Amino acid sequence: MKMNKILVGGLTLLMVFTACKNKQPAQNQGEQVQAYPVTTLAPQDVELQTVYPAVLKGQEDIDIKPRIDGFIEAIYVDEGATVKKGQPLFKINSPSSIQNVQNTQAAYNTAKLDVERIRPLAEKGIYSSVKLSTYENTMASAKAALDQAKAALSWTTVTSPVDGVVGTITYRLGSLVNNSTVLTTVANTTNIIAYFSLNEKDLYEFMRNWDGKTQAEKIKNMPAVKLLLSDGSEYEEKGRIQTISGLVDATSGAVNFRASFPNKNELLRSGTSGKVVIPKTMTNTLVIPQKATFAQQDKILVYKVQGDSVVQKAITVKTTPDGKSYAVTGGLTSGDKIVSDGIATLKNGKKIKVK
Repeated sequence: MKMNKILVGGLTLLMVFTACKNKQPAQNQGEQVQAYPVTTLAPQDVELQTVYPAVLKGQEDIDIKPRIDGFIEAIYVDEGATVKKGQPLFKINSPSSIQNVQNTQAAYNTAKLDVERIRPLAEKGIYSSVKLSTYENTMASAKAALDQAKAALSWTTVTSPVDGVVGTITYRLGSLVNNSTVLTTVANTTNIIAYFSLNEKDLYEFMRNWDGKTQAEKIKNMPAVKLLLSDGSEYEEKGRIQTISGLVDATSGAVNFRASFPNKNELLRSGTSGKVVIPKTMTNTLVIPQKATFAQQDKILVYKVQGDSVVQKAITVKTTPDGKSYAVTGGLTSGDKIVSDGIATLKNGKKIKVK
């Protein structure tokens, strides 16, 4: 009976030992070092872009206002029409101006008659020359008032001050208008001006990036800029930055920039919006794929290869125009090796093989 128990016990131990032995290769297989693609970093040139929302205006956007009070008698143009400098736009019926001409004409006629009546008497010594001079001065004043009234009457025709495109016409025939009424806007869109702004921090970085001692020299050395339209397309013509405001807006803390774009095909319209794109070429820069990075607590990290394992490395980057890569501005140097893909399965200190 004891022999049977010993035999059964021995068989049990043998089965347990055999099972553990059979499981051991599976455990070792699970601990096998995985292979990952690794990139050795080398410097290259890359163009970066900064994008700023912009409002587009004509190089001249002029509000058209009548110089006299009255009613709109005629409208000679339509919205969107192309006009030349001096071309009639509106006709104003101004009864007060007509009445003023009539009144000043009557005053001048009276003053003239007085001079014609007094002059012969003054020549005969009946009236003094001083009295004649007084009447002559009165006539001269009346003549000046009449000329001014006639000039004002010519203002009943409102003309365009520049070549351009007519904007919205708010008032119609019969509308009562005065010298504060904006009848329409004429926009000279031969060139389109894009207005955009930078905050103080971006301004300092922006100014440090360009050659030149003065602001004027830096503007001169800036490259041509691009314009993205509201539909996402890129405008065919490139522009230039013209000015940078000398003052920081106290409310927004921003500095205004102005860029000019040629508009030969009249595609761009005053009052529309877009985005100004400023390119910047960085030389000897490390470029890595975004899929080689991950975010952690507002930091961008990569897995840097050290020997047969990896360590997490925090880096600073700028996004490239393709949206798929980063230009590294700090944290890595030429010759460093990083895992370029499959980083989701990595952890700090993990051993790897190079694929």
